[in-house]
Amino acid sequence: MPEGEQPFRVRMPRGREVLGVIESMLGVNKIRVRCQDNKVRIVRIPGRLRKRIWMKENDIVLVEPWEIQKDKSGDVIWKYSPTEASWLRRKGILKI
Repeated sequence: MPEGEQPFRVRMPRGREVLGVIESMLGVNKIRVRCQDNKVRIVRIPGRLRKRIWMKENDIVLVEPWEIQKDKSGDVIWKYSPTEASWLRRKGILKI
């Protein structure tokens, strides 16, 4: 690594978490996300993210499915920046 350059760290999925792409905004605090496990989920944006981060269609997010209704719903826990998303694609982690 060249001198003075900071290491690039990206939040990776852990445990039950899956990567997804926002398909559409449904209003209030819900979005439709196509996840990497080939499921479309209606996902909630928690207040801690809703107040600080703008989300739009085609953004890459990290989703944690709920214990109940694993195939249908979950929570957004992270939004990736465009630089992080391109890094995930280059490394083959994001296949959507």
